[in-house]
Amino acid sequence: MNISMIVRGLTMVVLLVASVVQAEDKLVIADFSTGADAKGIPAGWQLKEKSGKAEFAVAKDGDINALRMKCVNASFSFEKEVDIDLKKLPVLTWKWKVTDLPKGGDFRKSKTDDQAAQLFVAFSKTRAIVYIWDTTAPKDLIADAVGPFFMKIKAVVVRSGAGETGKWITETRNVYEDYKKIFGEEPMKVNGMRLQINSQHTETSGESYFADVAYKKQ
Repeated sequence: MNISMIVRGLTMVVLLVASVVQAEDKLVIADFSTGADAKGIPAGWQLKEKSGKAEFAVAKDGDINALRMKCVNASFSFEKEVDIDLKKLPVLTWKWKVTDLPKGGDFRKSKTDDQAAQLFVAFSKTRAIVYIWDTTAPKDLIADAVGPFFMKIKAVVVRSGAGETGKWITETRNVYEDYKKIFGEEPMKVNGMRLQINSQHTETSGESYFADVAYKKQ
């Protein structure tokens, strides 16, 4: 074996090790680069229509691969099963952009509980945290969200109002610490993710984009 072959072999080993380390440091939930099925649904996700008609597309927004969601007096979501150990990958990151906020939306009242962008993190079938961009509720507010009687859902207002609409924003949340703060105990594994939009309560409209959803180390 000559020197060049040895060097090439060592290079391949280094690249393989780096790939494994990267896989252990980060888990991509959705980058929307793999396209969609015949119905336009992004690969690996399930469409759930609750009310009205779902309007969506997987497409480039500038140089970003994104999921665009639009609702007019409607409610729908995309769901995906996952298996995330927050002790290993505690930090959730994503990009989102809101271009239309439901007028009068405020999650604190059931009659106005509409948001242009919601990202659910589900723990088993009884607990969830939802990170939202609300029209009215103040940023950083944490409060109960409406959900099934058997489920405890806490909403975290990450963004509020129209001041930052129309531009991409990258968010970072330590879900491990959020769970401990909210529920006062060690978190269970994350077993589900949901991207949602709704405007049926206020009978208005909303539009948002999501991209690059992933879990990573601290």
